[in-house]
Amino acid sequence: MGNENDFQGYKGAALAILQKYNVHVWDNAEVETTLGHFSGKVLPRAENTDDQHIVLKLITGYNIGVNVTTITAMNGVRVPQPVFQIPEKQFPMTPGLPKVKLFGTGGTIASRLDYRTGAVIPAFSPGELYGAVPELADICNLETEKVFAVFSENMGPKQYIELAKAIGREIENGIDGIVIGHGTDTLHHTGAALTFMCQNLPVPVVLVGSQRSSDRPSSDAALNLMHAMKTAGTSDIAEVMVCMFGPTSDEYGLLHKGTRVRKMHSSYRSTFRTIGDTPLAMVSREKITPIHKTYNKRRDDKNVKILPYFSDKVTMLYYYPAMKPDILDAMVDAGYKGIVFVGTGLGHVNKELYPAIERAHKKGVHMYMTLQTIWGYVHMFVYDTGRDMMAKGIIPAGNMLPEVAYIKLGWALGQTDDPEEVKRLMLTPINDEITDREPYNGYLVYQGGVPEVEEFIRNVHK
Repeated sequence: MGNENDFQGYKGAALAILQKYNVHVWDNAEVETTLGHFSGKVLPRAENTDDQHIVLKLITGYNIGVNVTTITAMNGVRVPQPVFQIPEKQFPMTPGLPKVKLFGTGGTIASRLDYRTGAVIPAFSPGELYGAVPELADICNLETEKVFAVFSENMGPKQYIELAKAIGREIENGIDGIVIGHGTDTLHHTGAALTFMCQNLPVPVVLVGSQRSSDRPSSDAALNLMHAMKTAGTSDIAEVMVCMFGPTSDEYGLLHKGTRVRKMHSSYRSTFRTIGDTPLAMVSREKITPIHKTYNKRRDDKNVKILPYFSDKVTMLYYYPAMKPDILDAMVDAGYKGIVFVGTGLGHVNKELYPAIERAHKKGVHMYMTLQTIWGYVHMFVYDTGRDMMAKGIIPAGNMLPEVAYIKLGWALGQTDDPEEVKRLMLTPINDEITDREPYNGYLVYQGGVPEVEEFIRNVHK
């Protein structure tokens, strides 16, 4: 019947059917069901899941769950239990290649499947990343450092500050470029924070992630890493950038400014888009092709301005119809010193909030307006609503993205509480977080089903 280790995580009906056919976890199994025949490796069952399914990893690399009520026969071939830990390897050093530092922070690009829970967990060290992607040795001489191992939702001011200081140290040590492996969910927040904290960069700082974990055949982790290393080591764009897939295919990656990028889809590999502008460049394993006409250029010096400041007494308030003033009052009563409104239209909220806005202003709360539309500018002079709110202390933030405004206000309040100095810091662009105008091709949202769009998709690509 086998011991407990032969049936990792299985229980109830699923365990009974494995025992009936003498099939074990890690066996290569042939499974006959009322829905057809399936071939694959039997995987452990997560401890918090039901007892009605057998999990198979198919030859394609994808996992399926087979309901035990459909199984009519099974046959398993015993094989040694696999080792899923990717070994760390000493990175080979090649004379003439650029020296790049990889900071590991966690996230899907540095993860593996935890069969105990069925979840993807941050588990690869940077050295293991090289073990998984040996092509990196052809691109650069890589140094690695595991700064922390957290999912991106757990990134925050503490991590931003630590990363900014680490970037400053590496530049002082003469590094040619820096790559930061990061979870994608808040990667754009970190990109904005590091743009404000690390100014006048002499080398590229490239944030990179992966939409799909390394155990999946469609993972974008390896190619994103290669593109990021190519950028960090050889690009003349010395800015904080996000490097991720361009189209959904493996054709090329895109480099986005840390202040004008946003995650726009939960699962597409091409999730990151530059908003209100064009990307900085296209990148492949062979070359980098600039798109932007101007950018901060790579230099040979080590001069960088590190400003690692952040106040956590900043929040965002996403406006919705019929919002009540007690929400804003609660934020002020909780001690928040900065609030970024995400308003409707050109930057509006309802009149019911006006008394709470006045109370917040009198208590010295710094308030800035951004837009729910994502694209476009705050224009608070057009309607009396906007003029009234400015008179009550809300300051328009141009075409700054809401998340960027939140990060910048936290950064500004980490340095000063003086209203005029905060305003100066907020409204003085550091790296195009506010632009004079948006280019004609900086807003492209094509609608499926429209004949000309369908023609474009058929003839080009997604």
